[in-house]
Formats: sequence, C-alpha cells, structure tokens
Amino acid sequence: MKLKPLYTLRFRYPEGWEVKLRDTADGENTVTEEEHFYFAEGKCEGTISGVFRGANHPHRRVDKAFAMNMQGFIKTDDGTLVMTDYRGYGRSEVLVSQEHRFRQIVGAAWHVTDNGKYRWLNDVVCAISGEVRRPADIPAEQLRQEDTELVLDVAELVWEPATP
Repeated sequence: MKLKPLYTLRFRYPEGWEVKLRDTADGENTVTEEEHFYFAEGKCEGTISGVFRGANHPHRRVDKAFAMNMQGFIKTDDGTLVMTDYRGYGRSEVLVSQEHRFRQIVGAAWHVTDNGKYRWLNDVVCAISGEVRRPADIPAEQLRQEDTELVLDVAELVWEPATP
C-alpha cells in the first residue's frame, strides 16, 4: 500500500462546549472523562481545494487522548459539495520548542459526493496525519479556543497487492 496526498485542511473552532464527568466516589473531584462539541471552519488546499465547515464531537478519555468524531463538508472552489467523515485520535501534547507546542492527530477519512468529477472519492479510504497547534506565547489560562489551529494532511490509501 502507499499514500497519495490529497489535501491539507487548516481550521479553527470558533465555538465549542464541553461537559466534564467527574469521579467523586473517593471524595476527590477528579476529571475522568469529557464530552466536547465544536463547530469547525477552515480551508483545504490540494487536489481538493475549498471551504470547510463541520462539527467535531470528540470524547476525551481518562488518558487525555481525544477520540475525534467529526463530520462536515468541503465546498470546493468549483462549487461541488463533498461530505466528510473524520475519525481518529488527538494524542498527548508534545513540546518541540518554546515556540512550537502541539498535539498529534492520526486518523482516517471518508468522503461522499454526487459530482462525477469527484465521485472517485466515494470508494476511497484516506489516512490523516496532523496536529493541533497552540501558540506557545499565550499562557494556558489566557488561551482562547480560536487561538488554536488544527492542520490535517489527508492522503488517499492506494491499494496494492498484498505481499505473497
């Protein structure tokens, strides 16, 4: 198998909400799980280019990983509507340098459209590799949701014969 790059998606969450589920059985108020809901807005560029809109409703596990569950659409530059479904994980935060801090994103993507030009996407499974970029110059307590940018590289998983 090989990967064929399709597009890079850059987006932000202009609005979002969360519910924190706490385990109070031991007398402490420890966060054990979280449910989130975010509206997403952005742009994708590449083989598929256009405006992106969507909603992510990830679950944050007790190990702090996010389970991405995002549906939306790309309105291509030529006016085609391509529905999207992204699933995957937002892994733990990595501090690369004082200027660059991010969370890894890995996952899979599916697309659906009725336009003949893009119909080949309907049977394609894609891989996602990306990151959540938080500015290091803004203290965590002052960070707003819209300060964070998410960048996803989406590539077609190209079928090849299995190894004999």
